Amino acid sequence: MDAGLTPLVVGAGPVGAVCALALAQQDVPVRMLEAGPEDAPGDGRTLALSHGAQLILSRLGVWHRLAGVTPITRIHISQRGALGVARLDAAELDVPALGYVLSYATLTAALKEALREAGVAVEYGVAVESVQAGSDAAVITTPAGERRTALAVVADGGRSLDAPTPKFHRDYAQMALVCDVRSERPHGHQAYERFTPDGPVALLPKHDRYGLVWTARPDAVERLRALDDTAFLDALYTHFGGRQGRFLEVGPRKAFPLTLAYTGSRAGARVVRIGNAAQTLHPVAGQGFNLGLRDAFELALACADAPPDALGNAAMLAAYARGRRADVAGGLGFTDFLVRTFSNDIAPLRHARGLGLLALEALPPLKSFVARRMMFGARG
Repeated sequence: MDAGLTPLVVGAGPVGAVCALALAQQDVPVRMLEAGPEDAPGDGRTLALSHGAQLILSRLGVWHRLAGVTPITRIHISQRGALGVARLDAAELDVPALGYVLSYATLTAALKEALREAGVAVEYGVAVESVQAGSDAAVITTPAGERRTALAVVADGGRSLDAPTPKFHRDYAQMALVCDVRSERPHGHQAYERFTPDGPVALLPKHDRYGLVWTARPDAVERLRALDDTAFLDALYTHFGGRQGRFLEVGPRKAFPLTLAYTGSRAGARVVRIGNAAQTLHPVAGQGFNLGLRDAFELALACADAPPDALGNAAMLAAYARGRRADVAGGLGFTDFLVRTFSNDIAPLRHARGLGLLALEALPPLKSFVARRMMFGARG
């Protein structure tokens, strides 16, 4: 391959890094551009990796580098003030864990180390102004000039100035408040997904405490952020219930708006979008980040299978997009269905939800189907 047309990954976050590592593992030359500095401070937000994501990271030689990972062996699903509870258990599904919880900073540090060891060149502090597709090459414009590449992989989270308008967009009129909390009772590696009329509340086991994701209307989230720690912990206890006893400590609180946005993976020959640059999901059931990792890994496999003169052409990217369609549509549809079905207090729906949770608990094949979709996506 012409060295000047080596594939370029725009964005060195986890999705872009996984794609670059997988390409390097398949002996496909790759370079990376990252707008931020190499010594950017670590991001403390909480990530929930599925069992399928753990398998990808293991295959890339990253998993053994991660410290401070907490496995999720059980998930308790319920709705507030109504009947119906479902429980997922890793032992029943014959997997070591349903998922794993760690900090974003821990994952990015391990991926940086793996990129260095794999010899993948990462240029930090390079802001990409535009990515233009052509028939023979993509042109990436930076303040220092233009770069040509056979394939531009945009994995920047949709932050670029010329990001295309989403093909589909839904504003959920919700925000997610995220922080760490410590409860009176040990978590025992059990996660909670509790649906309320205002939006779902998730507690993810993380070290000796929980990572909290509390979704609600924007005005309610701003009120919660303004509370002192004691008042906030009391409000959480009232909202979530007493399954974990009282909540004793809370860390710094952050909030962000929640939307569904689908841009699509293929903008034309020579340019492909993955992760949040292609689709943004509601955090319910923890699907979005794991979907992005599958985008990255499957794109790398598609590149490895393509003849050198076909890398990045329209036919190759069309085949990749077709292969991802069911998984992406399934993730978008599943999370959107959960949010719209559970985020209300309509009596007929409340009873139907309860019956659905009871059926999930009582029917092992249905439970296995749902759990495998959560762990592996549409191909689970």
